[in-house]
Amino acid sequence: MQNKLALIIGILLVVLGVALFMSLYTVRETQQVLVLQFGEIKRTVTEPGLKLKWPWQNVVIYDKRILNLDPPTEQVILSDQNRLLVDAFARYRITNPVEFYKSVREESVLRARLGQIINAAVRGILGNVTLSSVLSDDRVNIMAQIRDQVNRNAENFGIRVVDLRIGRADLPDQTRESVYDRMKSEREREAAEFRAQGFEQAQRIRATADRESTVIKAEAEREADILRGEGEGKRTTILNDAYGQDSGFFDFYRSMQAYEKSLANDSTYMVLSPQSEFFNFFDNTSPRDTAAPTEGSGTAQ
Repeated sequence: MQNKLALIIGILLVVLGVALFMSLYTVRETQQVLVLQFGEIKRTVTEPGLKLKWPWQNVVIYDKRILNLDPPTEQVILSDQNRLLVDAFARYRITNPVEFYKSVREESVLRARLGQIINAAVRGILGNVTLSSVLSDDRVNIMAQIRDQVNRNAENFGIRVVDLRIGRADLPDQTRESVYDRMKSEREREAAEFRAQGFEQAQRIRATADRESTVIKAEAEREADILRGEGEGKRTTILNDAYGQDSGFFDFYRSMQAYEKSLANDSTYMVLSPQSEFFNFFDNTSPRDTAAPTEGSGTAQ
């Protein structure tokens, strides 16, 4: 009898131990838990610690940290008809575990559905922008639009997308070559246009400089002719005054100038008669004294 009682007590202790083991569960700081009873949600536990439940109840554990999602690369046609290979990634958090359990239950299901939503939003938003916008500072605004659209479409999943970015945006090989050729042609056209504009400006500047040079030279020559004429006039006046004061000295001075110019070169040869007027001042006789010497006067040697 005692053996049967001990056996029964042992069995009860084992059952109680198993029941207690099945009733205890632990919630960590990074977790949030749903307590289910026959598939029905009874409560949500978000506080960490050792918790109790009925043995016939079970728990579903979800992470409450920010989770990463990297959907497959998507090919997008932009508004300027350029094709772009977009590799986007998202970060999300499970904000409502009840809605999450009702809509998708498992994270693997969410990842597949959320990846489709992200790719659809990427195609929809990028289909209205150009390649230059994607590669410029507008990229931040474009990412914000995609994130907001993803949040609107995924709000029934009990999650919130906190960040969404384009990790890489590459052109397909064929499109890359086409864009490169178009950019090269555009730069060559701009270079040719700049060269033509420079040549036109150079021609205009050169023509203006030539015209101004011609005007300046003409003005200078006119002023030089005026000054030359004034100088010639003054010279003639001075010479006339000098000739009027002493015609003999003036003749002598002019003859000296003629001698200097004519005999300046050592190799100069002149064939003239000794009685030529050119040699009037080569003796001691005054050029004005052409008459024979008077009686009583001596002959100059």
